[in-house]
Amino acid sequence: MLSPRLKKTGLVLLPLLAGAALRLWFIRAYPETGGDTLIYGGIAKNWMLHGVYGVSTPEEGLHSTLIRLPGYPLFLRLCFHLFGIERYVPVLLLQALVDLLTCLLIAGFARRVWNNRAGWWALWLAALCPFTANYTAAPLTETLELFCIALAFYALPRFLDAPGWKWGLILAFAWSYAALLRPDGPLLAVALCPAIVFYGRRRWGAARMARWAVLCGVLSILPFIPWTIRNWQTFHVFQPLAPRYAVDPGESTTPGFTRWTRTVCADFACTWDIYWNANSDPMNPASLPARAFDSPAQYHQTVQLLDAYNDDCCQITPQIDAGFAALAAQRIRAHPIRYYLELPLARLADMWLRPRTEMLWIEVRWWQFEEHEGETEFAWAYAALNLAYLLAALIGFLKRPRFCGAILAFVLLRCLLLLTLEAPEPRYTLECFPPLIALAAIAFAGRARQPEPQFEPALSQSSP
Repeated sequence: MLSPRLKKTGLVLLPLLAGAALRLWFIRAYPETGGDTLIYGGIAKNWMLHGVYGVSTPEEGLHSTLIRLPGYPLFLRLCFHLFGIERYVPVLLLQALVDLLTCLLIAGFARRVWNNRAGWWALWLAALCPFTANYTAAPLTETLELFCIALAFYALPRFLDAPGWKWGLILAFAWSYAALLRPDGPLLAVALCPAIVFYGRRRWGAARMARWAVLCGVLSILPFIPWTIRNWQTFHVFQPLAPRYAVDPGESTTPGFTRWTRTVCADFACTWDIYWNANSDPMNPASLPARAFDSPAQYHQTVQLLDAYNDDCCQITPQIDAGFAALAAQRIRAHPIRYYLELPLARLADMWLRPRTEMLWIEVRWWQFEEHEGETEFAWAYAALNLAYLLAALIGFLKRPRFCGAILAFVLLRCLLLLTLEAPEPRYTLECFPPLIALAAIAFAGRARQPEPQFEPALSQSSP
């Protein structure tokens, strides 16, 4: 006869084993080690071998950079030290392990704020979520970012139940490393720092919780001081995060083309065909959507600019950029509501509802049924699964569990940021999934009840 503890351990291992199998399948079937991975890997290698946080190019050789925050290159540098330089398979396996820990954190959060059944549901939903699991197969920031978000939400109720240094430091670490990974990472602290005061004021007093919130916030900022000083000394710019358009100081930008893109792009296909091709690959006017042209004259003007770009070694020269700027200004004057409201909302909807197949080897224009029937059917099924997660999360939110306000604040802050982007990518909303999976679990978990006693060491009740 199995003991209750052994039986519980087996029940936990079952979804984790299923989740491990799913992640290993993605790593085997859909590994992705190109694109941004080579940038992160190059920075980590140069940092490790030459002591230079920089990139290597044929034109300039090795030179310092600030286009990427140091969080993920630091992780890769550690992996290269342990497993060998540019050996990415161990990196992917380690990411799979981290992602399984993320599943446990999501389950722990759901259990804490609702009931034991919600914890089990959350563990299964997180372990078998293909959208988050897929990113373990790419050496990118997403897996570690999801871990930081899950860790922050896991630590929040524990800190508020017994304010002390243990969970305060864990919160500060989650906030800080999330921001070191991605420039949108600080939104986690922006959402949860006020939550400490809001949810803790009645039990512990607003003044005490405000001191804790400030202390955690200050601790999370400390790692950015050396990074900011380094950027000032190296580039003579104040840059505590990473530049929005991933260019080093002095490098040319394309504000006209970027603004024109904002008048055209509403989905990931446009990002793939147009935005990502800038200054690297040809751009085909035939791939532009019908909304890119408001008149025959505008069509000819756009085609001329793209032809000039393609003829000029796929480089957006200052003259071409000025042409795009004039075209953008013309389109914005003619349709300001489309530019300021309709297209931003369409991009946001695309990031939430598009089938999350961007990491799979599936056509970007998956909806063209006559050209790839099987991929179209799979994409629709993937979209339905994504929608099911979101609807379940909405149902769970309507039950008004503890900390639903903090989750809502985090999601809304991300949505407000995403409304400012010109090139939508589904992965930008994926970072909302840790708390959303917890809400989805609550939708299936019946009524709230007090969880079982926690087998955790007593926490310090000290005040800062």
